[in-house]
Amino acid sequence: MDVIRNTSSTADKSLRGMWNRIAERLGLMIGDSLLVLVARLSIAAIFLMSGRTKVSGFLTITPSTYELFRTEYSLPFISAELAAHLATYSEHLFSLLLVLGLFSRLSAFALLGMTFVIQVFVYPDAWPTHLSWAGLLLLIVARGGGAMSLDRLLGIK
Repeated sequence: MDVIRNTSSTADKSLRGMWNRIAERLGLMIGDSLLVLVARLSIAAIFLMSGRTKVSGFLTITPSTYELFRTEYSLPFISAELAAHLATYSEHLFSLLLVLGLFSRLSAFALLGMTFVIQVFVYPDAWPTHLSWAGLLLLIVARGGGAMSLDRLLGIK
């Protein structure tokens, strides 16, 4: 019986050791900079595409956007017109900054705030989507823009 336990324990340690070595190599190959770059680009794409649906031409807010903020996106304490401008320009500006990796933490924090407002006041049942956005944004807030960013080039934390 002890021979079986020792063999099983040795095999377990060997498999665990092999798995841990593979996991370490993967961690070194991928690294924080690649993770943050992918997070920056993916969350920027989500918000930029949303922002682009609210405008025609370069940045002309459409009448349907104002109507959407009057009805479906109605927020307390802020007019629909102001909310439409803030949301639309924020989606464009902070997405662009994330793509460039410039003021990455600030941009991610701003979009995290926007995500919170959307979750609480607009689409409270969409928490799985908003939680995935928050996960990407929190990574950027915590780690910054990464090695492949203007933040790094300019020495901005």
